[in-house]
Amino acid sequence: MNALSKVSLREKFSTFEETWSPKIVATANDFAVKIAKIEGEFVWHHHDEEDEVFLIVAGGIRMQYRRDGLQAEVAFGPGELLTVPHGMEHRPIAEPGTQIVLFEKASTRNTGDLADDERAAHAP
Repeated sequence: MNALSKVSLREKFSTFEETWSPKIVATANDFAVKIAKIEGEFVWHHHDEEDEVFLIVAGGIRMQYRRDGLQAEVAFGPGELLTVPHGMEHRPIAEPGTQIVLFEKASTRNTGDLADDERAAHAP
C-alpha cells in the first residue's frame, strides 16, 4: 500500500519564478493538478477536447472569451474558480503576482490549439 502524501501549495509555488509554465503537483487517474504563476496577457486559444478549471490562490484574472461572434469577460479572484469548456476561445489576463491551480487532463497543453507558440508547456 502506498502512503498518502500531502502537497503544500505554498511550498510548491516557492520553488519557481517563471510565469505561464504550469507544474504538475498531483495526479488522479488521467487528470493533473497543476500550479502556475501568471502575469499579464496570454494568447487567445482553445482546447478541442479538454475543459479547464482555474482556481485563484492569489491575485486575479480577467478571462476574456469569444462565443458566437461576441466577446465577453469574467473577472475572478482568490478563492474563486472558473471552468472554461472545451472549444471556447479564451485569453486570461492576470494581475501581477497571480497564482493559480489548474484542474485538467494531464495531456492538456496550456496554449491549446497553438502548439507552436513559444509559451507552450508540453505534458511530461
